[in-house]
Amino acid sequence: MRVAFVITRADAVGGASVHVRDLAAAALARGIEVRVFVGGKPGPVTEQLSKHGVEWRMVPSLRRSIHPLRDLLAVAQLSRMLKEFEPSLVSCHTAKGGLVGRLAAKLAGVPAIYTPHGWSIGDRLSTVAGRVFALVERGMAPASARIVNVCEAERVLAANANVGRDAQMVVIHNGVTDVDSRLRADAGADAEVVELVTVARMESPKDHATLLFALARIASLPWRLTWVGDGPLKDEVLRMATELGVEERIVFAGAAESSATALAKSHVFVLSSRSEGFPRSILEALRAGLPVVASNVGGIRESVSHRGNGFVFESGNASECAHQLRELIENEQLRGAMGARSRKRYENEFTFERMMEATLRLWNGVLAQERSGVAESGAQQDEPLLEGTSTR
Repeated sequence: MRVAFVITRADAVGGASVHVRDLAAAALARGIEVRVFVGGKPGPVTEQLSKHGVEWRMVPSLRRSIHPLRDLLAVAQLSRMLKEFEPSLVSCHTAKGGLVGRLAAKLAGVPAIYTPHGWSIGDRLSTVAGRVFALVERGMAPASARIVNVCEAERVLAANANVGRDAQMVVIHNGVTDVDSRLRADAGADAEVVELVTVARMESPKDHATLLFALARIASLPWRLTWVGDGPLKDEVLRMATELGVEERIVFAGAAESSATALAKSHVFVLSSRSEGFPRSILEALRAGLPVVASNVGGIRESVSHRGNGFVFESGNASECAHQLRELIENEQLRGAMGARSRKRYENEFTFERMMEATLRLWNGVLAQERSGVAESGAQQDEPLLEGTSTR
C-alpha cells in the first residue's frame, strides 16, 4: 500500500498536522510507503515530519486563503505530483487540503478519504460564509470515498447540513500516543499553589478572553497557569492579562512539539474555545490523568463527562468557568478522583493504537471496494470497522 497525505499549512503546528505526522509515521513503521504533500513553504510542520522520518513534498500554490486561480494551479501541481508518486489512496486533511486534495486525486484517478478536523459550516462562521462553505462541501462530497469525522458531533453537524451520504460517513475518534508513566500528573497532590495548564494556539476560535476573565474572578485563590501555545493574538493576550492583573500568575511557555512535560507538572487542565471538533489537547490531558475544565462545544462532551472526569461550561461564560476552577482548586480529593477517571478513559477509548487500527481497517476497506469494482454509490458498505469507530 502507498498512501499520500495532503495538508494545507507548514507554518503552524496544530492538531491536524500532528494527526497527519503521527499517522504517517505509524504507517511507515508498518511497511506502508507514505508521502505528505504540504502547502506553502517549509516550516515547523515539515521539520517535525523530517524528524519522524516521513517524506514530504511542497505544493507551492497550495495556501490556506482562497484564491481561485492559484487554487486551480495547486490542483494541477498536486495532481501531477500524485501521478508521479502513484499512491493507492489519498488522505486529505482540513477544508482547504480536502478541496484541493480531492480534486487532484480525482484527476489522478486515485480514491480520496477526507478528514475535515472540524467542519467549516453552520454557525462556526458568519451566516454567509457558513452557507458558502456548506455548498462547497456538499459539492465536493461525491469526490470522497469516505469522510472521516473525528467525533460523533462532527458527523451530526455534517448530516444536519446535508453534507455527504450516510454511507460515506465514518466516525473515528482521535487518539494520542501514550507517554512514560513519569509524565503523568498527580492531579490530587496537595499543593500550596494549584498548577493550571492550557494548551491552545493564540488564534481564533480559541477564546482567550473568557479564560482570562475567569482567572481574574479567582485571583484571590492560590493558582498559577502555564499557557502552552503561541500565535498571532499573543500581544492581545498579554495586554488583557496585564489589564486584568493576572499576568504575573501566568507562565507563557510558547509553542512546543510536546506538551507532556507541562501537563505532568500540573493539577488541572482548562480549555476555553468558541468552536472545536475533537481537540487533541484534551486527550493529552486525559492521558496525563488531569481533570478537565472545558467549553461545551463540538465533541468535547465525548471525552469529558460533566462532574465525571471534569467540568464543561457554556462557551463564553467566564463566571461558570471560574466557579468550576474554584471547585477544583479548593478540593484536592475531587481533583484526584476526576484525574484518575480521565486516565482510565484515555486507556479505554483514546489511545493512538485504537485510532490507527481503525484507520488501517478503513484504508483496506476502501481499497478492497475499489478492487472489486463497486461503484461509489455507497450501495455496499466496508467490512465493520474496529471497535471505537462507526459508520452512519
